[in-house]
Amino acid sequence: MYDNKPKKIKAFIAGVNLNDPNFDYYMSELANLTAANQMEVVGQARQNAETLVAGTYFGLGKINEIKNMARGLKAKVLVLNDELTPVQIRNLEKLTKLRVIDRTELILEIFASRARTKQAKLQVQLARLQYELPRLHPSENTLDQQRGNGGSSSGGFANRGAGESKLEMNRRTIGKQISAIKKELKAVANQEEIKANRRNQSALPKVALVGYTNAGKSTTMNGLLDAFSDGNEDKQVFVKNMLFATLDTSVRRIEVDHKFNFILSDTVGFISKLPHNLVESFKATLQEAKDADLLVNVVDSSDPNMLQMIRTTQQVLEEIGAGNIPMITAYNKADLTERAYPQIEGKDILYSATDEASIKMLADLISKQVFNNYGEFSLKLPLDDGKDLAYLHEHAHVKAEDYQADGIYVTANLAPADQARFEPFLLK
Repeated sequence: MYDNKPKKIKAFIAGVNLNDPNFDYYMSELANLTAANQMEVVGQARQNAETLVAGTYFGLGKINEIKNMARGLKAKVLVLNDELTPVQIRNLEKLTKLRVIDRTELILEIFASRARTKQAKLQVQLARLQYELPRLHPSENTLDQQRGNGGSSSGGFANRGAGESKLEMNRRTIGKQISAIKKELKAVANQEEIKANRRNQSALPKVALVGYTNAGKSTTMNGLLDAFSDGNEDKQVFVKNMLFATLDTSVRRIEVDHKFNFILSDTVGFISKLPHNLVESFKATLQEAKDADLLVNVVDSSDPNMLQMIRTTQQVLEEIGAGNIPMITAYNKADLTERAYPQIEGKDILYSATDEASIKMLADLISKQVFNNYGEFSLKLPLDDGKDLAYLHEHAHVKAEDYQADGIYVTANLAPADQARFEPFLLK
């Protein structure tokens, strides 16, 4: 018997603690990210310091310790907890004889393996090129740096060797690639914006699931689809117990008990120290959160770092301009705790996304939040006014409908935006 299963690369993780109270959490998260990138964490090292060493990140003593530990554990990769400078990475690779990956490159590699749609792939590619551009170095070229004429020349161009020219060519090439991707991404984003504008023109409230990666947003969406959407098999979103299982925003329509309709979106998950380039690149994807009438922050209530995850989500929401949108905090995975569930406390809910009673309670809480400014009105429509009647069934909560000889009598809950439209049909 042969084991054809590919063996995972062994990785050693390490970081410098600059008196950060959240350092243990960041290191635990780094281990999870490394595992999510199909690597096996075989060991770790930490150094407490007041400042980082400019050229090597760690002190030389700690570097030798890491080198020996990693060699003994047969690690091939050193994964670090911060974003390093190009000089730090090159020096560490020379001193440890290991491939060095910083936190930003690790997240970029995960995103690259998870991207499915054209938009997500372009966003990841853009962020990677922006990360690589300042890290180009002449030592990576096969050509000499100063194989020139040796003498001075007007403008100093004679001293430019083939290696330097190669470096500049690489920079220009990446610069052109970045420009081309931005142009293509803008075209894709424009198409998505047209779709979003159509949704925004609808009177239906928009609800966005946000939160930390792997908190259960997609499972929550699938639970709502199971409970309130007919023929939902083809509407289910991808779910897997892993960080960044999906990078693509999914949008579905939810009809609660044949009464209340709202648009629900499942957005990309957040994580601590999310690289700025990724946040910038994914702003188009995160637009659903920015345009929402209500945010549902899905939190893993079984995770001991729950409060830090909530802060991380709030920081990213502030960065994309969605910090002031009304929010429900939904504490998921209550089945993994000893607390009784489901239960509601104010605008918060403790629930399990795999529990039917929990999902129905969450749907009720969402409905109360997004429909609290709806008013109940009695209307009389002309018998031949099928257009307005269809609009009511599409965008309002029709409670009663009665055909009489002189018209169609309707009782409906209307959104504030629709109340003026139907004022001429109000029963006095």
